[in-house]
Amino acid sequence: MALQASPWLLEGGSAAWIDWRGWGAETGRGPPPPRRRPPLLRKGARLGVGRESRGWTSGPEPGAPGNMGVLRAGLCPGLTQDTVGQLRSRGIKTVVDLVSADLEDVAQKCGLSYKALVALRRVLLAQFSAFPCNGADLYEELKTSTAILSTGIGSLDKLLDAGLYTGEVTEIVGGPGSGKTQVCLCVAANVAYGLQQNVVYIDSNGGLTASRILQLLQAKTPAEEEQAGALQRIQVVRAFDIFQMLDVLQDFRGTVSQQVSSGSAATKAVVVDSVTAVVSPLLGGQQREGLALMMQLARELKTLARDLGVAVVVTNHVTRDRDSGDLKPALGRSWSFVPSTRILLDVDKGAGASGSRRRACLTKSPRLPTGFQEMVDIGTWGPPEQSPASQGDQI
Repeated sequence: MALQASPWLLEGGSAAWIDWRGWGAETGRGPPPPRRRPPLLRKGARLGVGRESRGWTSGPEPGAPGNMGVLRAGLCPGLTQDTVGQLRSRGIKTVVDLVSADLEDVAQKCGLSYKALVALRRVLLAQFSAFPCNGADLYEELKTSTAILSTGIGSLDKLLDAGLYTGEVTEIVGGPGSGKTQVCLCVAANVAYGLQQNVVYIDSNGGLTASRILQLLQAKTPAEEEQAGALQRIQVVRAFDIFQMLDVLQDFRGTVSQQVSSGSAATKAVVVDSVTAVVSPLLGGQQREGLALMMQLARELKTLARDLGVAVVVTNHVTRDRDSGDLKPALGRSWSFVPSTRILLDVDKGAGASGSRRRACLTKSPRLPTGFQEMVDIGTWGPPEQSPASQGDQI
């Protein structure tokens, strides 16, 4: 029986309030083939945040590989202080040393029972080894922990297969003036107003303007209370170097954990505009730690997306290839494995740089064939629509 993945498509949710920090600061080949629409999750419905919703913490669990370290008494049943001392006398200090050693030889040299060592190794393997998961279990986890967040731009949603997927990193690539920041503002405004979900917006290049977000919201609703409510669901943080950004992301991890434990609505989207601004100064020359810091940032973003069940959107610049002269995403090949989906924005030659039409091309996707293109109008965010507060509460 073929399984059809059907994660939730958010069309509303329970409102939550987060302090607004920064208010007042300043075709190509045609659309992809139609796909079966996932079920809709409407206003009032609640969705967990992946592993955190099941009580898992973001740090390593007792017995996780990050806590393996040296053998110690009480690490598992049957491992006493005397046994640990005898094993250490023969150079067996860690779990890896014990499970990979010749137990017959260890038993003779340490004067320990061979059967006891075999039982001890079985317990340690069961406690520390990763267990396989079948496809049916993965499918069930996908249905319960994945949501689709609309960007508010219909043509862009087509390239993203209905919208942004929680648990994944989506990258918007483009040159100066291509509309990357405008897309980020539309995403933040739509998630906060249309879906009534919380958003964290990390601004690293000073491109965020509250007046533009308000303008987008005013195009949707004339009610000032609804505009203010959407703004309060957007938490703005400014980070102008990679160390500040890493601190922000680590603090956000703790905040989401507190939201889950207290039962309040958790953040569903994180926007980083842009990663290039904080990573590029570290690359090249004699700064060898630059690549390591970039990959640390990559791991943090992917961990947030996967473990906390949020949709992560990042922007990246373009650079020109030395050999071919073609434009390509910045940050090199190492970074290319970070985003699950990548959209390339380019100015429509017919509209000119001053126009609002952009050509969006799908260059990487886990679900759709690459190469599809859509014309995106970044100057508008759709016509005014019915207030989410007046929509039906039924699923």
